[in-house]
Amino acid sequence: MIPFVWLEQAYERIAPFIKKTPLTFDPQNGLYLKWENHQVTGSFKVRGAFNKILSLNNWELERGLVTASAGNHGQGVALAGNLKHVPVIVFVSDHASAHKIQAIRELGAEIHLVEGGYAEAESAGIDYSRTSNATWVSPYNDGLVIAGQGTIALEVLEDLPDPSIAVWLVPAGGGGLVSGIGSTLQDMKPKPCLVAIQSEASPFMNAIYYHGTQEGVVELPSLADGLAGPVEHASVTIPIVKNCVDDFMLVSESDIRIAIKYAWNVYHECIEGSAAVSLAAVLSGRIKTRPAVAVVTGGNIDPAVHAQIMNDETIDTFKRQ
Repeated sequence: MIPFVWLEQAYERIAPFIKKTPLTFDPQNGLYLKWENHQVTGSFKVRGAFNKILSLNNWELERGLVTASAGNHGQGVALAGNLKHVPVIVFVSDHASAHKIQAIRELGAEIHLVEGGYAEAESAGIDYSRTSNATWVSPYNDGLVIAGQGTIALEVLEDLPDPSIAVWLVPAGGGGLVSGIGSTLQDMKPKPCLVAIQSEASPFMNAIYYHGTQEGVVELPSLADGLAGPVEHASVTIPIVKNCVDDFMLVSESDIRIAIKYAWNVYHECIEGSAAVSLAAVLSGRIKTRPAVAVVTGGNIDPAVHAQIMNDETIDTFKRQ
């Protein structure tokens, strides 16, 4: 687990550079929603990126920063690199969202496109950092990154009228966010039930959680692109997830589309596929305990994709209220 003092230090360290995002309550669904789509760069990922980079020594910064990203982490690293006046290189799959790639470029980072999926981009980035001696900033396999992500839970606990909410619903990809939140909640009495949620199309961490291996997992295209891809071998998040997560749930692409449209129609919030999985689990009827906290991790969806979902008349979200 991540020491609680690390989480407190991260909260203080990154506070001047991020937004404290809204927490709202939906009485109809008995749901507290943490809206990280309002965050700087439009995603929670900036929390971990800033905590890591603000903790680096000058000699580590002088080497330059290298990372891999599906889009959101790269934006966070690029923004922090701007603050510290150091160059940033982001390795990105050539299948990644063009909308997110452009956002990274606009923040001044150099993009290295890698043929294949996220796994190939991550491997190429790690190899480059080793041969170039640049400083690697993992999206999830780093205690300081995890502590930064866990600051979301500290904010939620500050704002909840009753902190003893029974269930927390958290998206899971490489496990950085759910590890940070799990570390924050671990010593609460009573401890909330922490449910990690992933797409059926890319269930790597789910497979590790239940079967101890991600070998044989077949990945399919997903709206939840930020949760896609295998987990780095021996990632520090693997034992943390196994220790702190109480349940793991998969949602379908249809569930994700419904949640994206529901968020806009009912809450007037634009969210991306990776952010929608926690709400998707609720709308699917599989989360029975209320009230619950759902972490909505970002809003960096391609406008054309969002418009297509909004205009899809086969998705009737109002029947699910």
